[in-house]
Amino acid sequence: MQHVRTAKDRKRAQSLFPHHSRVICDTSEHSLMSSSFPFQCFLVTHPDFALLTMKATAIATFFGVFLTCTYTAKEATKKPKKPKLYFTLTDVPQIDCDVKAGKIINPEFIAKCPPGCQDVKYRVYGTDIYASFSSVCNAAIHSGIIDNTGGKILVQKVAGHSAYRGSFSNGVRSLSLPRWRESFLVSEGKPRKGVTYPSTLEYSSSKSTAAKSEPKKPEQDPKGMKSADTNTSEKASEQGDAIHKEYQTSPVPTPATQMATTTPTPTTTTTDPSTTVPQPTTTPATTRTTAAAAKTRPGLHRVRDMGSSSVHPAYASVVAAASSFSSKEELNPKPLESISQGNQNCKVDLSFLMDGSWSIGKRRFQLQKRFLGNVAQALGIGSAGPLMGIIQYGDDPSTEFNLKTYANSKDLRNAIEKIQQKGGLSNVGKALSFVNKNFFLDANGNRGGAPNVVVVVVDGWPTDQVEEASRLARESGINIFFVTVEAAAQNEKQNVIEPNFVDKAVCRTNGFYSINVPSWFSLHKVVQPLVKRVCDTDRLVCSKTCLNSADIGFVIDGSSSVGTSNFRTVLQFVANISKEFEISDTDTRVGAVQYTYEQRLEFSFDKYSTKEDVLSAIKRISYWSGGTSTGAAISYASEQLFSKSKPNKRKIMILITDGRSYDDVSVPAMEAHRNGVIAYSIGVAWAAPDELEAIATDPDKEHSFFVDEFDNLYRYVNQLIQNICTEFNSQPRN
Repeated sequence: MQHVRTAKDRKRAQSLFPHHSRVICDTSEHSLMSSSFPFQCFLVTHPDFALLTMKATAIATFFGVFLTCTYTAKEATKKPKKPKLYFTLTDVPQIDCDVKAGKIINPEFIAKCPPGCQDVKYRVYGTDIYASFSSVCNAAIHSGIIDNTGGKILVQKVAGHSAYRGSFSNGVRSLSLPRWRESFLVSEGKPRKGVTYPSTLEYSSSKSTAAKSEPKKPEQDPKGMKSADTNTSEKASEQGDAIHKEYQTSPVPTPATQMATTTPTPTTTTTDPSTTVPQPTTTPATTRTTAAAAKTRPGLHRVRDMGSSSVHPAYASVVAAASSFSSKEELNPKPLESISQGNQNCKVDLSFLMDGSWSIGKRRFQLQKRFLGNVAQALGIGSAGPLMGIIQYGDDPSTEFNLKTYANSKDLRNAIEKIQQKGGLSNVGKALSFVNKNFFLDANGNRGGAPNVVVVVVDGWPTDQVEEASRLARESGINIFFVTVEAAAQNEKQNVIEPNFVDKAVCRTNGFYSINVPSWFSLHKVVQPLVKRVCDTDRLVCSKTCLNSADIGFVIDGSSSVGTSNFRTVLQFVANISKEFEISDTDTRVGAVQYTYEQRLEFSFDKYSTKEDVLSAIKRISYWSGGTSTGAAISYASEQLFSKSKPNKRKIMILITDGRSYDDVSVPAMEAHRNGVIAYSIGVAWAAPDELEAIATDPDKEHSFFVDEFDNLYRYVNQLIQNICTEFNSQPRN
């Protein structure tokens, strides 16, 4: 290395060593500005320069390795991200209205309840803390956590305890329960800090499928839901074959009692009968349960305790239970239904006649209202299920509200609570006449396809006659039930205006339509039995009237003596009769046969299911012409029409002929009668009276008619319909 002092020397050095050296000069500000200090330059020859370059490369490599190692170590020691505590609504598993807490194994979970869960079939046991036998969603509604539109809820399992206290809140009546092995708390559906919640739920049933955040599907069959629900003191709800473990978690945190909690630990629990707050066994690093914490969200709803009403203390406990069912029926909820539409397994149009007479008194009138409210809740009121109206009777009846006034149980119960007592006598007969003429009308919400049911609640006995009014109501297709409370004692029967008034009024006298209750304070016990009977539409036999419960087969003479013009008159007569009936595949059905020497099936019972189609088919029947073999036609109709009649239909044959038959009619007619066919014969012009009587069912005077010419057939339309209905309504009612 040589020291170069001047610019001249620098140029000279660069010219001398162009490829083997490098001149390094000091170009600092001090060197440039000072004339006394020349450029400070160094001539670096090739070996020195190479060594310097190697050193620089080594230093750069060292720093590169150092930075890489530092970054790798930092990434390795970086803490993993915590899972998100707050998940979206699609992550929340959805449960059905009837799912009980005991069926879900998870000790703590967030779930979403669907809309329309407020229904009495899905029971709730308890008020601030609920037995695991309870419906989770209805417990949340009762607590005010969600309303009838559904929503997210947080559920935490806690220990079971004794003396669950029932109350009425937010449209849901919770029931008391002596004891249960496991309980749960419900609160607002917000995740708690430090707790990870499942996106699917684990069920105790071996065939269960986890609830998913996808659209709701049926998740268990009715058999799987029944399980061992009847023993409330011994068994937890629907445990399956697995051993049931009870989980202990912290109660719902309140602002004053926030606790850092980890995932709950399985533990055994004990029950302290002296308190209504669960007392779990303590385990290390688990939660603490205090009385203050057990009262979840106290400000969300007001609890009205039925036992603290103005009823005499001696009856307080009875009245408090007035809206519950018997224990056996309580523990057997029905399969899941489409609640938002009402109980679709009970589509009836129902009218209650409530006793507003002075004889009932104010206290018993309140018990009656409570009874009606509980029935409304048990029915599951809805547009696709039962509809209910109420008429209060005293001296005169008046409609409190009709079938279309309220479309859900909650509003209906609230309306019942506001009914004021009318007073007066107990004129049940007048009330039944009023219902028959004024209540079941389309304008009042009558649906036509739903059975009409009247339930009469009467204190003691009526103060007027009921038999005639009841008969007319039954003939209109109204099913009459009687609930008599505190019936006449032996020494009071002399005061009863109409002995055996119940049997004279109800639809049938077989005991199905009448319930006798010994005391108003035990009226609550008949809620479930009454609802079960009212909803058993297959046994509502008075819904079947003379106009909607028959298979009617017309046997029409198409012989040459009739003629084309008269045949059209006969078809008009057939159409006029048919249009008086309620025609559908479940109501009255119509078929037709035309005959001469031969027979032809014009249409069968199952061919047409509307009145319009039947009338059009009758109009299209073409005139055949030929001889008159009436006996053969009866046999043909028996085989082709009435042998295919439905078992629950009355088989009615209406035969029209204008002359004597070429064959015997008595034997085929007797065979038809033996097979249950009710035969009516209509003769025109040259028809033989003896044959008409042989064809007709006894008494033949009520089943056979004769007119001198075809144009007078129309006169017998109403008479024929009346005779059919009179015969139908004269059947025994046992």
